[in-house]
Amino acid sequence: MQGLPLLAPTTMPNEIVPIAGPGVLRSALPFSPGIRAGDYLFVAGMASADENGLIIHDLFENEARRTFENLGRVLRSAGLDFSRVVQVRCYLQRQEDWDAHNRIYREYFTEPFPARTTLIGCLGNLVKYEVDCIAYAGAPPQH
Repeated sequence: MQGLPLLAPTTMPNEIVPIAGPGVLRSALPFSPGIRAGDYLFVAGMASADENGLIIHDLFENEARRTFENLGRVLRSAGLDFSRVVQVRCYLQRQEDWDAHNRIYREYFTEPFPARTTLIGCLGNLVKYEVDCIAYAGAPPQH
């Protein structure tokens, strides 16, 4: 990741910092879109929603891309990108979307892929797709 500064290295390991920024989802619900704790960023479940947290219903592929764009906004507001993600949890409404999910996932993540868990049939009718993740926000690896 070149060109994007990481969060200030003065963040103490026991300090908890909420993430906010341009385009980052705001919601009346009681959660933070992202929390930096020590060297890790924990991103809440993102879905196909606008900046104010209003769900946008669409075709699966459009909801999935909108979900990843929302996740990317939180990462960028913390000075990170998708390459810093170490764990991903994906939630699919329907088994039929499995292939599209993997195809779209590869648009945002490359090898080495983050550790991943995928749950199917757990979203009810609210959204078709949701993703949360953990990213490493410590010092980049030295080559």
